[in-house]
Amino acid sequence: MITVKSFTLGPFQENTYVLSDETNECIIIDPGCYYENDRAELSNYLDANDKKPVRLINTHCHLDHMFGNGFVSRKYNLFPEFHKEDRVVFDSYLAVSEKYQLKVEASPEPLHYLSEGDKITFGKSSLEILFTPGHSPGSLTFYSSEQKFMIAGDVLFYGSIGRTDLPGGHHQTLIDSIKEKLFPLGDDFKVYSGHGPSTSIGFERMNNPFLV
Repeated sequence: MITVKSFTLGPFQENTYVLSDETNECIIIDPGCYYENDRAELSNYLDANDKKPVRLINTHCHLDHMFGNGFVSRKYNLFPEFHKEDRVVFDSYLAVSEKYQLKVEASPEPLHYLSEGDKITFGKSSLEILFTPGHSPGSLTFYSSEQKFMIAGDVLFYGSIGRTDLPGGHHQTLIDSIKEKLFPLGDDFKVYSGHGPSTSIGFERMNNPFLV
């Protein structure tokens, strides 16, 4: 059984997720820990609950989802994993951070990339992967068919969708990703988003003004 723990961190109030199971192995998704207290909040939770991080995953490589890559990599000897189509976004991390007047450290390089059809395994658990571009060129969504939830990054929000005006974004591609990849999973799927509260596919199908 996978347990999902969320943290809202950094100057962009980004949702960082730690997913673990009964083995206490865990994965860290989109570490947004920019401030020292963000890093302490994440590491204190892991230490207090005897969690063992085994993978560092990025749904996509916008700066707010990568702030903690360096910290997590150093502390737990992990390297980021993301889709190769987001490499161009990854490479712009330092320059974009400078435009926001944010001081950041470079993210470590990925050792390999993730693709749709791969599985993310940890402990006795696994997540499946969907390629869901539009917000960024390589956005990924991770989901559990058994427990009916997904980690959707900035693809889908409560009552909204990810912005598509950033480099590599494309509005119709994002709408297609949601309708063709996420909707078929079923209305009862819980959606953990990159910002804001969680939602469900059923609620968004019926109420999201971008999708109805």
